[in-house]
This record gives sequence, structure tokens and C-alpha cells, in this order.
Amino acid sequence: MNKVRVIQDNNAESPREWDNIGTIAYKHRNYTLGEEEISDPIDWLVDKIGYTEEGVGRIAEKLGVNYYSNEIKNHLEGIFEKKFITLTLYLYDHSEISLSTRSFIGRAQHAEWDSGQVGYIYCSKEKALKEYGGKVVTAKVKQKVLGYMEGEIKIFNQYINGNVYGFIIEDEEENHLDSCYGFYGRDFKTNGILDYIDNSQLGNKSEEEIIAMLEEAEIEY
Repeated sequence: MNKVRVIQDNNAESPREWDNIGTIAYKHRNYTLGEEEISDPIDWLVDKIGYTEEGVGRIAEKLGVNYYSNEIKNHLEGIFEKKFITLTLYLYDHSEISLSTRSFIGRAQHAEWDSGQVGYIYCSKEKALKEYGGKVVTAKVKQKVLGYMEGEIKIFNQYINGNVYGFIIEDEEENHLDSCYGFYGRDFKTNGILDYIDNSQLGNKSEEEIIAMLEEAEIEY
């Protein structure tokens, strides 16, 4: 009987090389997490929203706070969220790293010490309109963009943690019959691997039986 092996794909392409709708801007000294590296969040926000240092200085003076303060950062983020379609990015770094658009506080062990904001994923309104058409970004278009950017982070998270796989089908003499790589995520029901497995080579099994074979196979690294 032919068998299927599951292999970790160590040569997988970074999803950030794809034609993504979102751009990741990040600040981290140890990891490369996206396309734009942020040196200082406030300076980056000032540049991104088209403000000037003098203008922000006047805002800081009016609010009675320091230029480089959380109050100014929060103020600029509010403007950034009006000018772009954005999601905040958080990183959890504990045995392995995990990116999310939701804070890890309250849903991960030691998150108070091992997690925090690392940046943003954002899309310009012009890019959203080019993708979906129309003259203004409607609530429906905004939700579509947010959904796609959520998906982009999930896929990228699989990549940075090495959760990309391939399969090899062999006969009883271990002769190679078929193989394919580049399936992101450990869920064999949803990562696309079933679309590429030739069922006839596995005895025309049901989809559930093939999933069981994949899940029972020891992942080879």
C-alpha cells in the first residue's frame, strides 16, 4: 500500500513576497517582521500622516505633554486610523513567537512580560479603492480589507514559526510517486494540501481518511 509522508518545508517563500493588500510596519531589534522598519513610532506616524514636527510640537504644548509621549503617540494613531485602514500588531515571544492583531494579555501565559505592540499592518484608501473600485471607502470595503489583512498576518505567523509543509507519496518500495510543498498551517482540512494529493495513488480513500493519514504521519524536519 502506498503511503504519504509529511515534510516541513524549510524553503517556503515568505508570504510577504506575495501581492498583499496590507503593508507591515514594525519595530523590533531581533526579528524582521515586515516591509517597513520603524525607528521611532512617533517619528514614523508623523511622516506617515503628513504632519510636521513643528505641528506636532504645538499639539504636545497644547496638551501639556512631552513630544515623545504615549499621549502624542495615541493622538497620532487616531489620525493614522482615519487616513488609512489599519490594524495594530502585537508580538508574543515565549518559546516561539506569534504575531496577532489582538493583544495577548489575558489569553497567553506570561503575556504581561513576553508580549507587546510591535507595529501595524495598514492599507491606503487609494489602494483599497483600486482593488475594489468606487469613489469612497465604504464600511463594506473597509471590512473586506481588514479581513484580508487579518488573513495575511495569520499566514505570515505560520511562516515565521516554520508551520509550512509538503507531502511525499511513496509506494511500498519507497519509490517516489508524487510530492508537493508550500502548504501554510498544520490544519490539513484548510491549508490546501487536499487539492494537490492524487487520491488514486492512496487507494481512492475518502477525504476524511486522507486527513487521518496526514495527521497520523510523523512530521519530518
